[in-house]
Amino acid sequence: MSFDSYQKVSEVIQEYKIISTSENFIEDNSRCIEVSHSFREELAFSIQEFVFEESEYAVCETIVFPILREVYKSYRDRFTLWSHKSIRYDEKLYGIPDYILAKRSPLGKEVFETPFFVTIEAKKDDFVKGWGQGLAEMVAIQKINTTQKIKRVFGIVSNGQLWQFGQLSNNHFMKNIQAYTVSDLDKLLSAVDYIFSQCVLELEAIEQSD
Repeated sequence: MSFDSYQKVSEVIQEYKIISTSENFIEDNSRCIEVSHSFREELAFSIQEFVFEESEYAVCETIVFPILREVYKSYRDRFTLWSHKSIRYDEKLYGIPDYILAKRSPLGKEVFETPFFVTIEAKKDDFVKGWGQGLAEMVAIQKINTTQKIKRVFGIVSNGQLWQFGQLSNNHFMKNIQAYTVSDLDKLLSAVDYIFSQCVLELEAIEQSD
């Protein structure tokens, strides 16, 4: 049963006995992210000129990935941002997340190394299925990393315009109540940056326990 077989969160919750709550866990991030005028212009151009309603690939390529890449630049020494990389835990939890933020391998960027922390799904407008698929991916990441003592795994679902965030800690899935929009780019980038910064804390905790 691949990730995209899950149609909604309740299916994953029931199968893996997960408790689901909603709360604003994303804190106000005071770190200033410098965004160039050219990046803002390119993003505005993409939103204005491309059609997203019929293609998840368009959402990925023209909005989601550029935004992730902009934040990722500050974290590239610790992580690698993978695009459409297959992962597998067992016959029920496998598939290809749109993007994964993973620990950077000391062997080079070509090596896909656990642990990985964030899974990102770009959906046209189906957030119900997006979170069913996203939570299944988060469960897979959590199980793959059982020996690494990762406390939290994060998930993002976006249709390009609207961005939603969630985290999985043990058997507790928490969805952030507040969603973020590309029209308020600074707040959106700050939210993504907060998630990435929390991954740094998770990675440091693992390294200290080794």
